[in-house]
Amino acid sequence: MGKTLIAIAQQLKDADKKVQLIYAFNGVGKTRLSRAFKDLIAPKTDDEDGQRSELAQKKILYFSAFTEDLFYWDNDLEGDAEPRLKIQPNAFTTWVLDEQGQDRNVTSTFQHYTNDKLTPNFSSDFSEIRFSFERGNNAHEPNIKISKGEESNFIWSVFHSLIEQMISELNIAEVANRSTDVFNNLEYVFIDDPVSSLDENHLIELAVNLAELIHSSQSDLKFILTTHSPLFYNVLHNELNFSKKGNKEGCYLLERFEDGSFDLNVKHGDSNKSFSYHLYLKHTIEQAIAENKVEKYHFTLLRNLYEKTASFLGYPKWSELLPDDKQLYYSRIINFTSHSTLSNETVAKPTQAEKATVKLLLDHLKSNYGYWQQVGNQ
Repeated sequence: MGKTLIAIAQQLKDADKKVQLIYAFNGVGKTRLSRAFKDLIAPKTDDEDGQRSELAQKKILYFSAFTEDLFYWDNDLEGDAEPRLKIQPNAFTTWVLDEQGQDRNVTSTFQHYTNDKLTPNFSSDFSEIRFSFERGNNAHEPNIKISKGEESNFIWSVFHSLIEQMISELNIAEVANRSTDVFNNLEYVFIDDPVSSLDENHLIELAVNLAELIHSSQSDLKFILTTHSPLFYNVLHNELNFSKKGNKEGCYLLERFEDGSFDLNVKHGDSNKSFSYHLYLKHTIEQAIAENKVEKYHFTLLRNLYEKTASFLGYPKWSELLPDDKQLYYSRIINFTSHSTLSNETVAKPTQAEKATVKLLLDHLKSNYGYWQQVGNQ
């Protein structure tokens, strides 16, 4: 018999883990779960409404479709006014933008995931944003309405800056030494699918950067992450070292039944075991090769595919599966899959020779190991 979302939320709370990672298909109920969990941890009281709710009383910070509802467009079609994205009065954006002055950091993050010519322009009171586009050659397109995907990326950029500030403050063990007390009661961060309209390269970057943020947290703060993206799930699984933590750590698949009930099944192992993710990786790389669209992130996917195959076949190191000149090919892959300064680097475009290396190594894997030959036959 299935469970209610309230019961699932209670299950997550009772697990009492630093990080819990949940995969669910679109429409299953991830966003509703985030709301059920929020209501469980911090039930809304009669006097809690909008700005009147003090930030210092918050026990949970969550990013979801409900977070995006804080932002809305004022198009004023009748008055033909300039389109602007407005922000509902709330304690979180007021703190991060107005009190902490993080607007430049928000702009930098937003441009990194979208376009460095697309610029948000904040009002003096940070209640609204106008967007402009610098096309070069002195061409300037002011006051544009950005796409829904770009809007989601902008909202995530605000949230990302807030998380950075929050973790930094809570990492100061002595409460009296913190510059603010607004996060002292915070217990959970719930992040639901911050990957809208991101290409695969930036999706991988976001997952890596998010994992780095979580690793940097030294307080008792707990994180719950949900996604419908197998790629996002897999990168987070690897970057958060779930494969090294054994069966006691929390990776789950959220399912909904025909009667409207739910279940949260523990998934031991990465998405290769849960979602046949290895086939998705293989298909993605093959498609890029066929269309001559190999990018830097395809080296990451290729390395992931080698790691999965090595694990399945019992090899201690994935590099043992490489062709004869193993060190040469190992070095090439490592050079393209280093994440040490990923958020600050310009993504290098692979040369034609490097693109050919991806095809060579994929063909080598498929031709020389019985597991992939069996998959091909099936």
